[in-house]
Amino acid sequence: MLADVPASLELIRRGTPLIDVRAPVEFDQGSLPGAVNLPLMIDEERHQVGIAYKEQGQAAAIALGEHLVSGTVKQARIEAWRGYLERYPNAVIYCFRGGLRSQITQRWLAQAGVEVPRIEGGWKAMRRALCTRIEQAAAQPMLVVAGLTGTAKTVLINRLDNGIDLEACANHKGSAFGRQVEAPTSQIDFEHALGKRLLGQNGALVMEDESRQIGNANIPLTFWHALSEAPRIRVEMPLDWRLEQLRFDYIEALLAAFVARFGAEEGFRRMQDQLSNSLKRLAKRLGNARLQRLQRMQALAFAAHAQGDVQAHEAWLAPLLTEYYDPLYRYHLEWRDDAPKELHVGDWESCLEAAQAWSAAARAELA
Repeated sequence: MLADVPASLELIRRGTPLIDVRAPVEFDQGSLPGAVNLPLMIDEERHQVGIAYKEQGQAAAIALGEHLVSGTVKQARIEAWRGYLERYPNAVIYCFRGGLRSQITQRWLAQAGVEVPRIEGGWKAMRRALCTRIEQAAAQPMLVVAGLTGTAKTVLINRLDNGIDLEACANHKGSAFGRQVEAPTSQIDFEHALGKRLLGQNGALVMEDESRQIGNANIPLTFWHALSEAPRIRVEMPLDWRLEQLRFDYIEALLAAFVARFGAEEGFRRMQDQLSNSLKRLAKRLGNARLQRLQRMQALAFAAHAQGDVQAHEAWLAPLLTEYYDPLYRYHLEWRDDAPKELHVGDWESCLEAAQAWSAAARAELA
């Protein structure tokens, strides 16, 4: 009898190689962390089999699938699985519910002399376990790191072994300028990335002050409620320090990522396009006159940057902070009648120390 393994989060925690045999369209909608897509059927084949299943039943659907994936097509699929398993012999396969597709894959591989386990319950069971982990984490002690834009809150979070970087899970920095070179993650992939990050984090958690929506994803509601009610510390840094941080995050790091992907000339052009479009997305909130002024300053900064002056961007970043982001942040602070308790307000270093001290105290209390 061919082996099965339980749908355990230990597979993800240990970094077990995973082969997702679902169709590419399913994989793109949401995969398990670390999985590679080597499908039994491609999208069009799956579509045809689905129609046959609805109109003629399971037996007809299976027969059509065997016809579509046969001969050289079947052999190519088997070779793709075998090639991956030669490199990662401890890999595990799964389909949507651990049903027919993973069973067929497992059987074909066994006939080719390769035995591989499949996950009981498949993707669905693993997703349920990851989402349950997020629900459980909502009951854990939480601390929120707050502060104006540019106070390096994410850097602080990542200095902590119990820091949970929600923006990294979303592949988005959480503002109009937060888009990265790669597309933001889907809702499902965000939840899976967050569930994975929470593995082994059974004590106190520290996170950045975030809106519920980060890029394309929403923080799960129970977790979001816990986050919004958690005590916080607030980082306060001078404007010039914040501008330097923003210039690195939104200009230099972004450009480096685009250049690494597309080369120097195309990377610079794409960086300009992204920053220009990000500013345009704020048109309604900025108003036409202020938007046009910032666009002129941004265009001058691009020209100066092309000549090697990256600091020129501070000319438009500074008013963007002082005239838009800072007042918006303060408005949200004043708007809340039930604002969470602030445990500490200070500079970046003192807030890091405060977060470390809070974490140690929380661990001791839970012990």
